[in-house]
Amino acid sequence: MKELLEVLGFLALVQGIAGLLHEFTDWDWGLVQKLGFLDGYEIFASVTLLVLAFALFAVAESRKPG
Repeated sequence: MKELLEVLGFLALVQGIAGLLHEFTDWDWGLVQKLGFLDGYEIFASVTLLVLAFALFAVAESRKPG
């Protein structure tokens, strides 16, 4: 379970960073900008993904290995 939480946290971290990079540099990659229902809320969604990533990492650290 710990490994799954870490993988999900890593994916959320990468997508949050990708969304912020897209907004500030116009690099065209990442999932956040491709979702139509997030139009106008890309920065908020990216920051939320970053917060979710750190929360998942914290929960993974509190779990026992295995």
